[in-house]
Amino acid sequence: MSCNGCRVLRKGCSEGCVLRTSLQWIDSAEAQAHATLFVAKFFGRAGLISFVSSVPESLRPALFRSLLFEACGRTVNPVDGAVGLLWTGNWYLCEAAVEAVLRGGRPSPQPVDEEKRSEKVDVLRGLYLTPLQNAGAGDGKMREVEPSEESDTTNADSVGRVTGTAEEKEKLLMLFT
Repeated sequence: MSCNGCRVLRKGCSEGCVLRTSLQWIDSAEAQAHATLFVAKFFGRAGLISFVSSVPESLRPALFRSLLFEACGRTVNPVDGAVGLLWTGNWYLCEAAVEAVLRGGRPSPQPVDEEKRSEKVDVLRGLYLTPLQNAGAGDGKMREVEPSEESDTTNADSVGRVTGTAEEKEKLLMLFT
């Protein structure tokens, strides 16, 4: 008889099934199917089987749980994932997403605080990070870049080699103090 993970993935199941032991921590058969389908959609069916089969049998439930939390975390917060939600104190959003998946629902992205977003945009507007059209002399020409008299020129041949006089070595060391 197929385990709930193999059944939902339409994959043949055997006595040594890697998914069967991974799903034992989930109580209901429906929740096992929902979790397997969600993780398989996120990491891919082959990726899921590869991940689970690469760890010892005793660690498979913990691995599957980690994959489920990371998939839910990335759905809620695509940039930082579960670790970002934990770091920012929003772990409850990841837990709620996992509960939604186990019930057969879909986790929703993290709500965006429009007030914080507008504050960030206002700060960025004041930085003037884009080049100005009429910068410089006003004729639209850029001046040539000339190295200053105090700067040293470094090339690929000089990096990592110790050559030169003691004075040059001392000059190099003074750059890092």
